[in-house]
Amino acid sequence: MPPVFSHGDLRLYLLNLLDEEPRHGYDLITALSERTGGTYTPSAGTIYPRLAKLEEEGLVTKRVEGRKTVYEITEAGRAEVAARADDFAGIEADLADSVRLIAEQVRGSVREAMKSLKADLAAAAAAERETAPDPQSTSDPRAHTREQVHRADVALTEFRARVRTDLRSHAARGGEVTTGVVDELTTALDAAASALRRALDGR
Repeated sequence: MPPVFSHGDLRLYLLNLLDEEPRHGYDLITALSERTGGTYTPSAGTIYPRLAKLEEEGLVTKRVEGRKTVYEITEAGRAEVAARADDFAGIEADLADSVRLIAEQVRGSVREAMKSLKADLAAAAAAERETAPDPQSTSDPRAHTREQVHRADVALTEFRARVRTDLRSHAARGGEVTTGVVDELTTALDAAASALRRALDGR
């Protein structure tokens, strides 16, 4: 996926957020996530070094309130925000394009995954129909049911392992796992569960 912010843009975006009101680090992370529709949620390791750099440059100050460190823009910071208003407008426009592109890519990936899942299910169903019934399972339906439940357990365990591996590998490469991606996965799983219940009910 393309980066949400180009080099240096996140710095100016943080200044603009602090120009609105003083904020602590988690509040900045939340604000960035909300304004990108959940497609970008930076880590603390991304935000705090940039805040420290802005403090070094005299553009923000910080104060401790209880367990929170609150950052506030300085007059020098406000001057930079005012001087770069046109740059910020461009960042906002680019951000909207990036978020839209990422959302389209996520939807495309989910659609492809669903197509692949449906194809696998159809192939498995066809193979099941073509397979001659096992004599033992025919004589003992309960044994056959236990066998199929075991197969389903194995398939679910393998699916869970693949999903966890994909998510952790993506995160390890520095990728973001967005709310939208998880919502799409949850929706797909709910749909699969509903299809299973209909099949079990014979509908």
